[in-house]
Amino acid sequence: MKKILSYPLSIIFYLLYGLTLLIMHVAQWLCNTIGGYQAHHKSVKIMNGILVVLTKILGTTYTYSGRENLIKNAPLIFVSNHQSMFDISPLEYDLAEYHPKFISKIELGKGIPSVSYNLRNGGSALIDRRNGKQAIEEIKKLAQYIQKNNYSAIIFPEGTRSANGVPKSFKENGLKVLAKYAKDAYIVPVTLNNSWKLSKYGKFPMYLGAKVTIQYHKPLKVSEYKFDELFELTEQTVKSSITA
Repeated sequence: MKKILSYPLSIIFYLLYGLTLLIMHVAQWLCNTIGGYQAHHKSVKIMNGILVVLTKILGTTYTYSGRENLIKNAPLIFVSNHQSMFDISPLEYDLAEYHPKFISKIELGKGIPSVSYNLRNGGSALIDRRNGKQAIEEIKKLAQYIQKNNYSAIIFPEGTRSANGVPKSFKENGLKVLAKYAKDAYIVPVTLNNSWKLSKYGKFPMYLGAKVTIQYHKPLKVSEYKFDELFELTEQTVKSSITA
């Protein structure tokens, strides 16, 4: 019965989701053109808030913990496991005051209303996975950007989403560049649970009643660790709370 109900609800969800992306694409452009970065940033927060609310049509709930651990007035590097395309909006919305930027594959920089515009114009790094030199340079620029402005970066070091919630091995290159060029940063391990269930049946229909949890762990100051130790501790911390 639950899966049968998911068909009409999924249709409603996708229609509203797509409409939101189209409308907010125009809104982002207007805000960025007229009001610059700050106006654009506010429009992105509004968009992500709407997208999170829309997932609640599917009975999705979100529980956050550990937010009291987050440090202000310092660059932050949020390192998270990756379970779903629906990981982005709840993180970006909840962390809006930290001005989060993403490391994303260059292909996402075009063709997706709102998403591509934000990636191109919001300060994120678009990397070409086939061009190591370009990727390192883009991540370096991002690291210097968050260092200068006390902003934050979100990185998913698994590289690809985990379709069943079971984490993949972390890749160190992106995080290594961020840590090298954002020397005053703190790494914040983040554990996501159950967001993969939204796509349990594939792209359609959507799963109903996913109970998504997002846990922010205690920050680790980059300058206080050797990178190998920092990387291992970060990966262990993220994976220690995954329940899949």
